[in-house]
Amino acid sequence: MEGGVRLRAGVSKQDVREKVWDYLEASGLADFPRPVHRRIPNFKGSHQACCSIKELDAFNRASEIKVDPDKPLEGVRLAALQARKTLLVPTPRLRAGLFNKIVPPPGATKEILRICATSQGIKEYSMPVGLDGKARVDLVVVGSVAVSEEGWRIGKGEGYADMEYAMMVSMGAVQADTPVITIVHDCQVVDIPEDLLDDHDLTVDYILTPTRTIKTNCKRPKPQGIIWHKVSYEMLGKIPILKSLRYKEKQTGKDVTLQDERSDLVNASPPAALNEVVMAENTGPQAAVGSAQLGQHYVENDSLSHRLEGSGVITTVYVGNIPPGVRVSELKCALREFQATPLRLSWQGAQHRAFLDYKDKATAERAVSSLKGLSLGGNTLRVELAKNQRNKGQAEINSQKLI
Repeated sequence: MEGGVRLRAGVSKQDVREKVWDYLEASGLADFPRPVHRRIPNFKGSHQACCSIKELDAFNRASEIKVDPDKPLEGVRLAALQARKTLLVPTPRLRAGLFNKIVPPPGATKEILRICATSQGIKEYSMPVGLDGKARVDLVVVGSVAVSEEGWRIGKGEGYADMEYAMMVSMGAVQADTPVITIVHDCQVVDIPEDLLDDHDLTVDYILTPTRTIKTNCKRPKPQGIIWHKVSYEMLGKIPILKSLRYKEKQTGKDVTLQDERSDLVNASPPAALNEVVMAENTGPQAAVGSAQLGQHYVENDSLSHRLEGSGVITTVYVGNIPPGVRVSELKCALREFQATPLRLSWQGAQHRAFLDYKDKATAERAVSSLKGLSLGGNTLRVELAKNQRNKGQAEINSQKLI
């Protein structure tokens, strides 16, 4: 941009971010919240830029719109609500799923709609949309730190917008031709070297500024889904919904090897195998298989009675919201996949639940964390420590001490 942000040869993405943030602050263009560094920056004139979205056919045709929760996009969220469109906003840092749907109260006034479009309104007037919410997004609106007229985008460096889009592709919520729009100040439109872009980077089709509407005609392909070999165990832990998407994609035969999985497998000890367990509670293998198919109660364990000494207090994890059509074999497969194999599994399919026994509380809590967000058969499972911990192992040890 003339007289604006100038980039030297050989810049990195972070160099571009710092240049834009510094320029917005130094030029008096930055707006609340400040400082704009390490944020999708808000700027003076953002509402004007947002209002121009109402002139786009892509907006007027859309019925379901995903808009990021950043402050400079508040005007777009308001425009969507005023137009009675379905508004989806990503959950903060994707910690509790992918989307929240903004649901204004019946008969909402203009002032209430304005509040619904703010960060506070997102908290007060939203409801979560699960993996199986069948979202069909017609338009995606993202924030940017910098963007080029070719449609190449740089975010704040945490990768959430790129990951959100990839996850939407994985869910079938967006198509290859779903338009992507960004809202920025004119000074944020810069010449970004194409060699800075990676295959996971999201590109944009329209750029809206306070003075211009730019159609990029971008030819660079958008992400085709989650690039699993770039996903780390740390990211999998921070974004629970990734675990469910990974499990679903693995079931379809896709390669879901993680970035650091090989080194982790080399160092990890092999988990107890649920397919080598012994049936308990006076049921033979044939009866257990039959009861599993009928959804009746039965227990699988790995010779637990021989290993109770020294194992500590057995801690139980409750797994609920299991759909009627799900079999115990599917749950076992998921437990192995997420490295959450228990000492014992108590399946109560008729009650749509199961109980998992672990050797101690720390192991049980790790399992809860690993399984958080897991979806089976169309339901997101409820996974938590059981309210009444079943310390059968400790009771047996104590009874032996009394003899």
